[in-house]
Amino acid sequence: MVIIRSPEEIKYIRESCKIAANALKRVQENVKEGITTLELNEIAEDFIIKQGAKPAFKGYGPKENKFRYSICTSINEEVVHGIPSKRRLKEGDIISIDLGTNRRGYFGDTAATVPVGKIDPKIQKLLTVTKESLFKGIEKAKPGNRLGDISYAIQESVEKNNFSVVREYVGHGIGSNLHEDPQIPNYGVPHTGIILQEGMVLAIEPMVNMGGYKTEVCNNGWTVVTEDRSWSAHFEHTIVITKNGNEILTIAS
Repeated sequence: MVIIRSPEEIKYIRESCKIAANALKRVQENVKEGITTLELNEIAEDFIIKQGAKPAFKGYGPKENKFRYSICTSINEEVVHGIPSKRRLKEGDIISIDLGTNRRGYFGDTAATVPVGKIDPKIQKLLTVTKESLFKGIEKAKPGNRLGDISYAIQESVEKNNFSVVREYVGHGIGSNLHEDPQIPNYGVPHTGIILQEGMVLAIEPMVNMGGYKTEVCNNGWTVVTEDRSWSAHFEHTIVITKNGNEILTIAS
């Protein structure tokens, strides 16, 4: 069931999203050659807690294999859900940082892929196209449009640049839970799906591969990698549908 949020609820979601955005900004500022992804996790967790929120990802998942960290750190061919570790970043890598916040029982979710030093121009194009596709999708998020309009806009933007959109993982509603209805695929048919309404809160997050779209999960049960080991990028914003369009809630201050 898709929930229409009240102005008061949106206020609380906005507060959580602002913390998430600023936490992501803090982590991005610390991405450099030699730092470990575990150190980046500690930076994010410390910031989130000091802002009066909780890391939404920590403790998420099934009882037998809960996610133990505050951010996901996915490097190069890793698509999403990468686990922070003592692995050190090196020049030419890219790292996707995904994080969520919980403040007063309301959630924010955001992600970005960051270059480590100088990267190959082809990889930079992957990052540019993925980020552009996110905003193409956001442009279609307005009352009266349908969910498929968002999905199709992302897919069209990606595929005209000869990259592929991940199928198995999608965007989602968000609010009093980290993941809510509706699911938001990054591919689809325009003018199909539910009608978008004022008060819907959505996390839109294209995941884009340089090669094929297929993925697989590593033995740790979390980290998703491209099947062909091509590199992948991921960007995400949480938005709210407004009377005349939308507002991006995960903009850093």
